[in-house]
Amino acid sequence: MSIGKIVEQALQDGYLTPAMEAEVGRICDHASELSIEEYMALDRLMGSLLTGEVVAVPRKQFINVMEDLVLTEAVARVAEIEATSERTLDVGDIAAYALNRLPPLYATTEEGASWQRQRAKAELQDLISQQVGEAIARNLDRPNDDKTPVLAKNTGNELVSQVSKLLQAYAPNFEQKAQS
Repeated sequence: MSIGKIVEQALQDGYLTPAMEAEVGRICDHASELSIEEYMALDRLMGSLLTGEVVAVPRKQFINVMEDLVLTEAVARVAEIEATSERTLDVGDIAAYALNRLPPLYATTEEGASWQRQRAKAELQDLISQQVGEAIARNLDRPNDDKTPVLAKNTGNELVSQVSKLLQAYAPNFEQKAQS
């Protein structure tokens, strides 16, 4: 996959997965020189990461390869649904639901992760797709709860205001005591 396509996918989905990040790094490491389009795409990605338009899924010292496979599947399918409907789905809820029904595949090295990924794609891809599909169906069946505030992708004072409203919704009887 090219840098431009990875950036385009990240902007479309709102997420930069560890696999996408690794692929950008691999391309940059192996290219003797990047094109102006690749530099522009990387600049756009950096700007989107800084503004919060794209969220980077963090790396770990060890990795459950299943998380990346499920997240990639969930993000792609949710993006399709959200592009063709007015529904907003929670990728985190969908991924967690599916992961709770799939076997973990941990690795501590890139070689181990590659081996686990190949194994999962060969042996478990249908099960991954099935579990993500079930998670999406459950998420779609859940009624929209207007009582639960949702944080939008904003920054600064807007975010502070939203967090304040969220806390007020969950703790309506909390009274802040004045400090002496």
